[in-house]
Amino acid sequence: MNDLKEKARALIDEFKGKNYIYGIDCLHRVGQLSAPMGQKVLLVTSLQKRDPKSYQNIIEALVASGLEIAGPFLSAQPNSPKEDVSRIKQEILREKPDFVLVASGGSGIDASKAAIVLALLGGDTEDYFGIGKVTEKLLSEGKKLLPCVAVQTASGSSAHLTKYSNITDLRTSQKKIIVDEAVIPPKALFDYGLTKSMSTSFTLDGAFDGLAHCLEVYYGASPESGEKAQEITLTGIELIVSFIEKAAADPFDMEAREALGLGTDLGGYAIMVGGTNGAHLTSFSLVDILSHGRACAMLNPYYTVFFAPSIQKQLKKLAHLFSKYHLTDKSSSSFEGRELGLAVAKALIALSKRVGYPTTLGEIGGMSRAHIDRALQGAKNPKLETKLKNMPVPLTADMVDKYMKPILEAALNGDFSLIRNL
Repeated sequence: MNDLKEKARALIDEFKGKNYIYGIDCLHRVGQLSAPMGQKVLLVTSLQKRDPKSYQNIIEALVASGLEIAGPFLSAQPNSPKEDVSRIKQEILREKPDFVLVASGGSGIDASKAAIVLALLGGDTEDYFGIGKVTEKLLSEGKKLLPCVAVQTASGSSAHLTKYSNITDLRTSQKKIIVDEAVIPPKALFDYGLTKSMSTSFTLDGAFDGLAHCLEVYYGASPESGEKAQEITLTGIELIVSFIEKAAADPFDMEAREALGLGTDLGGYAIMVGGTNGAHLTSFSLVDILSHGRACAMLNPYYTVFFAPSIQKQLKKLAHLFSKYHLTDKSSSSFEGRELGLAVAKALIALSKRVGYPTTLGEIGGMSRAHIDRALQGAKNPKLETKLKNMPVPLTADMVDKYMKPILEAALNGDFSLIRNL
């Protein structure tokens, strides 16, 4: 297992180089990481409540580096509501810092990324959903975003490493996404020891989010990125699968915490090489009843069966990997077509069951046909079409009802026979 971790570290170093500090007990280095970014820092965090000791360590490190601190200002609620983005934007405009430091899980980091955009460029988050809209306006106006130093506190979204900012409109319970190289934090730090304050539920949600990043990118990898995507994603998947139960059982198991941190960071690398697709897309319409990671864990088995005829190579490797952890029988890697997809889907469900996760949408309180309708409507939104195009079986908006609707209906009750293969 040490070899697997070393491979993960080599990949992360290849990805981020000296702009990223990570590992166990590295939080004290946040001052030296931040100092080159300017004199006045606007601090966005809620760590003072969740982990007062770590919060104090950050303050002391910034002060020791001679920085002037504005704040702290509260981080964002789960799923990065638009209201939190607006609040952080106002704090940036009022304080006029040289840079923003956000010490938070993925929601706080995503909200801060979007707030930095709005503080400089104005408008509403709706103006920047989709691909490259931020860069387009920066170039047209000759401007440059305020730097963001992202200190991750939760293994999961890898928001500290990526070009994505997921923002939710609570009035419609719909999440949308900014995809832009301009919002990548130029400096980041993740002390994996910080995650010991995550609850068991939060730990599992984050782990399954990272697993979904790896899985979906692997499914949809292009021929150009295929070999690199495979190396990144299979390493990340194995780290998460092999340690998820230990991390959930003992929050102070640092070996497990490090493994989940490395695995979910590789999920971040993965979504910079490729893109997520079906499960992520549907999860954006379930924010009022399910956490993101949990929604992805429940949906990916059903999308796996839909994609199966187009991803036989990937499924064979996954079946072999999952057999090492007794999630499927060794003979399953010899299956073909839809049968192979079913074997891998059932392995994913077996993993969820091991940690006490629900495996059908019908088990979730508040789930309704309205959620299915919202998800189908969301999939047709042009600002989310990247997820449809990233599928290994690409769909257009006018194919959604015919092919995606049966997938979601299968996910309601676990009936794989409802899924139509294209």
